[in-house]
Amino acid sequence: MRRRFEQRAAALGFTRAQWQVLLHLSRNEGIHQAGLADILEVEPISLVRILDKLQARGLVERRQDAADRRCWRLHLTPAAHPSLALLQDIGEGTRAEALQGFSDAERDALVGALSRLKTNLADACAKPAVDDEAQHG
Repeated sequence: MRRRFEQRAAALGFTRAQWQVLLHLSRNEGIHQAGLADILEVEPISLVRILDKLQARGLVERRQDAADRRCWRLHLTPAAHPSLALLQDIGEGTRAEALQGFSDAERDALVGALSRLKTNLADACAKPAVDDEAQHG
């Protein structure tokens, strides 16, 4: 799905990572860079590079936090909204291509299984890692 999305979004000059930043920023307007990096599960330095490119295109702006001068809050510019809408259409089209031929029940089962898988891994990440070899000698 990633490869297909990249293929379709390239015509607009976007990457999947840029789309994810725009999408999550639209849902979390005013978030700080570290918070957005956590949501996206990327290193902050990787996010900074993406944000720099989006800011250069006039799609994102950084505003200094009134309470903490070291912190920058992220906002979409009005110019970002048309691109975001186009990218969302590409995402929906890509998902439709991937799920072509699936019944509603199959789609629901797939989404349920993947959601459970994500929850299981998120729960596991909240616990300390255990080295099985050390534990079992």
